[in-house]
Amino acid sequence: MVIIIMAALGCFTGLGKAKKKNGNRADKIQYAVAYAILFAIVGLFLTIILEKLL
Repeated sequence: MVIIIMAALGCFTGLGKAKKKNGNRADKIQYAVAYAILFAIVGLFLTIILEKLL
């Protein structure tokens, strides 16, 4: 569940960053996907850490 939330958060973060830089449609998609992947990886590690602690 953490991975999905983090991926969605990354998608919206990347989309916002591309909009701030006045990117075109392809830029927005690229930023959204890149940030979603990055945040999903962070979410994966958070999930692993939480599972080990609990």
